[in-house]
Amino acid sequence: MKILLPVDGSELSLWAVRHAVELVRSGLQAHFVLANVQEPPTLYEVVTVHDAEVLEGVAEGAGRHALEGAEALLRAAGLPFDSVIASGDPAHTLIELAETHACQAIVMGARGIGALRAGLFGSVSRAVLDDSPVPVTIVKPPEPDAAAEALDEPAVD
Repeated sequence: MKILLPVDGSELSLWAVRHAVELVRSGLQAHFVLANVQEPPTLYEVVTVHDAEVLEGVAEGAGRHALEGAEALLRAAGLPFDSVIASGDPAHTLIELAETHACQAIVMGARGIGALRAGLFGSVSRAVLDDSPVPVTIVKPPEPDAAAEALDEPAVD
């Protein structure tokens, strides 16, 4: 099975990668496609920089940096993966990447906002969930005590 793992470099997206690693440890055979989507440059950036190659280089560098943690997790687990950096609207681009790379599923992090909306998804997660032609698993981060235990770190209050 080929699974798309969208990552943005945040700890929330790394929880989705950890979840995918656990799926493999539980017996799933999978190859992963790590994906980072950089939004197109703003008009201000285009006007001030004047050089499309510089802007592309900055986006490529930011994408590589965002993928580093996820790549390290998959390497440490000895799992096969490809990495891709794309540009565009994140939700639509992720769906296109899943189709282009013939992924049969997407596993991605959720983004809770504050205590009142902690159960709600981020806008990208929601859009992918709504529009994806393949199954999507949204991984919520564990509670702080469980997260610290999973990472073998003391909980911080």
